[in-house]
Amino acid sequence: MYPETTPTTSRADARMTDDQAATEARRIIADAYRPAPEVPTSYRDTSPLPTYGEAPPVLQPDRRIVPAWAAGTAVAGIGVGAACVGVGCGVWLACQGFAAVSLTSVLFVTLPIAAVAAVVAAIGSALRSLKNVHSEHHHHYAGPVRQENTTTHTRGVFARTTNH
Repeated sequence: MYPETTPTTSRADARMTDDQAATEARRIIADAYRPAPEVPTSYRDTSPLPTYGEAPPVLQPDRRIVPAWAAGTAVAGIGVGAACVGVGCGVWLACQGFAAVSLTSVLFVTLPIAAVAAVVAAIGSALRSLKNVHSEHHHHYAGPVRQENTTTHTRGVFARTTNH
């Protein structure tokens, strides 16, 4: 079949002597325990980086601040979810004593409660954002200043933006 893997037939009179067998065994064992050649897997360039300008590097802290309205909406959503689960479990436990009420019917009973709670959270978030619609910015400049006001309108499904 495969000549490189098929064992060759040996002649009956072609045998090794004990010394030849011991030498061959030592060679096979030495080949098996020979360490693999070392190939570098990484490289660190230790040469100094080129400098540009005379200013030292400045630490730029990464502070990702979540807006208050987003945090409030998230907390309200968690509260609404927890309240709905609590009310649903309470109604389900109360209904267990009355009759063999299925969990599906209990969910249909608590669905209006969850809808009302979600609407209340949405209205609260909208009122909070409406309160911050009018904001004044005061800028104090020293020296000649050129100020341009740009009005941006973004419309359409594919977000066409026009600047005026």
